[in-house]
Amino acid sequence: MTGAHRPVIRTPDQRIRVFVSSTLRELAEERRAARAAIERLRLAPVMFELGARPHPPRALYRSYLAQSDVFVGIYADSYGWVAPDEEVSGLEDEYALAPRDMPKLIYVRASEHREPRLEGLIARIRSDDTAAYLPFATAAELEELVSNDLATLLAERFDESRLHNEGGAEEIPPTPESRIPMPPTSTIGREREIAEVRSLFERGTKLVSLVGPGGIGKSRLAIEVAQGTADLFPDGRYFLPLEGVFEPGLLLPTVAYVLGIRDTGEAALEERISRALAGRRVLLVLDNFEQIVEAAPLLVRLLDVAPSVSLLVTSRTVLRIRGERVFEVKALGVPDAVARPSVERVRSSPAGALFVDRAQAVKPDFELSAENAPAVADICRRLEGLPLAIELAAAKVRLLTPHGIAQRLEESLPLLTAAARDLPDRHRTMRATIDWSVSLLPAEQRAQLEDLGVFARQFTLEAMEALGAGRAWEGQAIDGIAGLIDASLVRQTEVGGRSVLSLLAVVREYALGRLKENGESARMRAAHADYYSDLVAAIAPGLRGAGQSEAVVQLGLELPNLRAAVRHLVHIDRLDDAGDFAWRLLVYWWIAGFFGEVRVWMLELLGKDQPISPHTRAVAWFFALWSEMWQHPTEEVVAGLGECVRLFTESGDGDAAAMATAARATARLQLPLPDLDTAERELADAVHQLRDLGNAWAEAITEVSRGRLAWLRGLTDDAQSCFDRATEVAESVGDQFTVSVAGNHQARLQLVRGDIDTAEAGCVRTLLVSVRLHFEEGVAYALEGLCAVAAARGDAERAGMLSAVAHAIRQRIGVFDAEAFTVHMPQLDGIRSAKPEAVAAGERRGAELTVPEAIALALPQQEREQLAPELARW
Repeated sequence: MTGAHRPVIRTPDQRIRVFVSSTLRELAEERRAARAAIERLRLAPVMFELGARPHPPRALYRSYLAQSDVFVGIYADSYGWVAPDEEVSGLEDEYALAPRDMPKLIYVRASEHREPRLEGLIARIRSDDTAAYLPFATAAELEELVSNDLATLLAERFDESRLHNEGGAEEIPPTPESRIPMPPTSTIGREREIAEVRSLFERGTKLVSLVGPGGIGKSRLAIEVAQGTADLFPDGRYFLPLEGVFEPGLLLPTVAYVLGIRDTGEAALEERISRALAGRRVLLVLDNFEQIVEAAPLLVRLLDVAPSVSLLVTSRTVLRIRGERVFEVKALGVPDAVARPSVERVRSSPAGALFVDRAQAVKPDFELSAENAPAVADICRRLEGLPLAIELAAAKVRLLTPHGIAQRLEESLPLLTAAARDLPDRHRTMRATIDWSVSLLPAEQRAQLEDLGVFARQFTLEAMEALGAGRAWEGQAIDGIAGLIDASLVRQTEVGGRSVLSLLAVVREYALGRLKENGESARMRAAHADYYSDLVAAIAPGLRGAGQSEAVVQLGLELPNLRAAVRHLVHIDRLDDAGDFAWRLLVYWWIAGFFGEVRVWMLELLGKDQPISPHTRAVAWFFALWSEMWQHPTEEVVAGLGECVRLFTESGDGDAAAMATAARATARLQLPLPDLDTAERELADAVHQLRDLGNAWAEAITEVSRGRLAWLRGLTDDAQSCFDRATEVAESVGDQFTVSVAGNHQARLQLVRGDIDTAEAGCVRTLLVSVRLHFEEGVAYALEGLCAVAAARGDAERAGMLSAVAHAIRQRIGVFDAEAFTVHMPQLDGIRSAKPEAVAAGERRGAELTVPEAIALALPQQEREQLAPELARW
């Protein structure tokens, strides 16, 4: 092995070294915070300090830097001392000396008195696509940022090392249902395990890990436990499929998505989740955690901030975190090999009972008999009681007798096992079973199955046919998929009235592995990304107009593969295409609350050592700064959005530049000392530009921001005019999202002004719009408005009921950061003082209602009947 290819092997005493660059006295507190964050992760801080040393300072920090792995720069006001005969300070010299491939995390403290040379250095850093740049205000905030960013960086580097060997992360998981899924078949032979896991939760265990190899039945056991513990978790049990999540940074966004917590970027996602779960006795089932085991410490933090929550995790590996109770899931019991396997002995063994049940599912006239019982017992023993392997084998009774199945397993296992010596025994057997199942298929169906590995867990017939162009199975997609369904390798279900196809996780893993072995992975990734890019290009324009509701539904159904497509584009370095893909869906990310995930993708894009267009850089920074604009508004965020305006303008995208201008103005409104005059000018300019460009959606949403600004100034008439204009523009193009947002602002303003009848009509209208769009935050706003109306009219019980339902929605979706607009509280508090028992009775009633039931009660009869089909889908 040559030196160039020799792997780095660290001795046990070595740790990742993090070089910290900063001025000393000015940032003494921040340096202590950075050291604490680094040491918390068991990394080694490398920090130059003052004091007598045998080496010159420059030689010292150069030597330190040469031995470090990560560069952390912390800057505030001072450029630092420039030594005699030197042209730059040690601060800039350290940054310049850091190797280009060294990860760089840069943190800039908010300041109004920064030295010009430091401003120049920071401007240079902003243009460096190898550095991640974030503002901060306090040492405590810096400590948290450094800790989180280093943890994410290490996880990404670990994933990156895997990607070089494995060809890259695959898809992000599909849109999950928060309900515990109902298994399509009966669960056999797990009664003891179900009772034991339930007993653990009864005794107060907060985190149980179901550990075992793929196909052993961990997910099925978790589902059965969740189904049978409603009494232990009265506030809900939620299922989170993680089989395609490969970035630890996407764990919290996935948790939020399943729980219905919207991520608009306006508050830290961890805080939203903790508030949504506060005081609730719920069970979260985290299925297939092995891909993101590096994120396991987040589960400890989740339990710390939400101690009433319990976690049930399925994983192929032990998590090794505090509080974990490991429960090893073992194979099913097989018929005894000593005694002759009678019908009764085979049927009484869990593995034999499973084979018979699944065989009868595909061939109803199959019967276990004295003649075939020995072969069934042989199959179960050869497959070591692995449930999935037994199910795949049982599916072949449509073609073969049990004796024939056993014979083929006997002939195939030695060869297939030898071909995969690096895998555990059970995994070798699983591979053998799938290999054998696939070997029974015609060549075209085998090729088709391999190509399907590029999809996320579910996909449509149309998408499959599109990917067949130029492949061996082109023109045979329908017949081929029918054969794969018959072979139990592909499942067919119905979602939203459409036929949807999916692969079991282990089968998809097999197919993808074959695709890589054949050298076709990159080609199919590109084909997958092209199909969904074209789909987005066709659907996305509807997001800004009359087709908005339908577009949101379509994109929601395709979400698994939209996520996968972005990952494919980033992985194969089509970064400009990835930026365009994300930007086209800006409105959807906003409605659905997915800015957190988009930010992860865009930061990864910026971290690639590949050229990108100015437009793509602007898109990536826009998404990266969105959350900062709401959570940590600073002048640096305003400046960053200004840079987005410049880059969009230079790219010739006046539409995007105007939207970025509006975002920059909105960021000014969030500052501790809002710059209202500048924000007003920028919003006015943005509205005029967007109107001239024909972007009615952005024009309308910007008018809402103008109304908010006028309201902040106390100019309620001007605010009402802005909200009216926003509604008028939105209605002219069928933009229901902005109608909902503007309508709720209008209704609240009318409540403040005492116009109760007009406010009620507005709330009813926005409730109808929000339900059709499945915009839950808008539903909560409308119900709060109707609560205020009921309270103003003296209907205490109705006010209490509506308040309880709105609170439950906010609790679930995690939106608590809009208290400035929850103006129903004064009316509710007033009537609560006058009629406390009636309000309390209403709140108890509201707590027992489902959201559709509450919406129906909130609406007049005519609107209730009109909305019945939409409510039925909630």
